[in-house]
Amino acid sequence: MHAMQYELALPADYDMGIIRDRVSRIGHLLDDWDGLGFKAYLMRERGVHGSPVNQYAPFYLWNTVEGMNTFLWGGAFQGLVGDFGRPVVRQWTGLAYEEGVAADSPAVVAVRRRQAVPDGVHLSEVMEDAVREAGRLAGDDGAVLAAAAVDTRGWELVHFSLWEHDTPKAEGDVFQVLHMSAPGRGELPRGRQW
Repeated sequence: MHAMQYELALPADYDMGIIRDRVSRIGHLLDDWDGLGFKAYLMRERGVHGSPVNQYAPFYLWNTVEGMNTFLWGGAFQGLVGDFGRPVVRQWTGLAYEEGVAADSPAVVAVRRRQAVPDGVHLSEVMEDAVREAGRLAGDDGAVLAAAAVDTRGWELVHFSLWEHDTPKAEGDVFQVLHMSAPGRGELPRGRQW
């Protein structure tokens, strides 16, 4: 399992209706993408859920590297690059994935929390803690799913969760979910990834 996200920072006065319209027009294009676990089309809007910024920031969990690479190099990603410029694409190796207690509900918001892995710690303990956190989040009322992943280049953990209501029981940046493409969500490996 591989996690991926890019963030498009938009001006404070940007009409976020443009992003909503874009997703309503093209969001369905990944609804049957080979190798994709899910793509959550995410947006932060200045002043909503405490966001200080306007941002478009889709989050992906991939079942296969081939599916991810086909998306990035096969032309689909080029449309976004042509419209907004080429963003930095962050990637993390999957640590854990869990379906939530509200797994069959549509997601309304997502929460993403990034945290540094400090020097001098036992890596196995930190990664086990991240796995437990994914399980804890998935067990909370309203959780649709939860995942944890790590970037070993910058030693950063990411905790990601989707919620059926707009009062999530998770800490981090809160995003509105505009659409979900989830062709391979059922095939995402559950639990600890090693």
